[in-house]
Amino acid sequence: MKAIYGLYPDPASAQRAMNRLRSSTSELGVEPANIYLSSGEPLDEYDLGWREQRTFMPWLAALGGLIGGTAGYLLVSFTQRAYPQPTGNMPIVALWPTGVIVYELTMLAAILTTLITLLLTARIPDLRGSKLYDPAINDGKILIGVINPPESAWDELEKRLRAAGAEVVKTFIK
Repeated sequence: MKAIYGLYPDPASAQRAMNRLRSSTSELGVEPANIYLSSGEPLDEYDLGWREQRTFMPWLAALGGLIGGTAGYLLVSFTQRAYPQPTGNMPIVALWPTGVIVYELTMLAAILTTLITLLLTARIPDLRGSKLYDPAINDGKILIGVINPPESAWDELEKRLRAAGAEVVKTFIK
């Protein structure tokens, strides 16, 4: 992995750098998904993390709950039909015990789906291999960089990162 990044002292300068990088992706040949941001604290009032604002997590949790509830009902109803007990003219598949199991498996599946989705969207584990980090982030700096930029764009990226207010511009080659 190759990367070039700048360390910014405040969110305003990091916002300027992000805007310059986003506006020049086509002319520099940089993919917008390769622009990387890392901060030691949330920057909710700024438009830095605009890609992470939309998520399918609520829909995936609902789908997980639906699948869990269906699996719970099928498990309980097949079990009750496979081992029928004398019920005295009541239905073989009892309503209340079935409802309890369906509810519990619905909630379990929704929670597990949410947890898995959270881990994947937070990139834990980092499947892309973008381990771009600088110890200055712990001191309050904001890292804005480009992962795997084209060789022809390195000089121009460094100029744009410095012009936006970067205190330090570094390269990372792994």
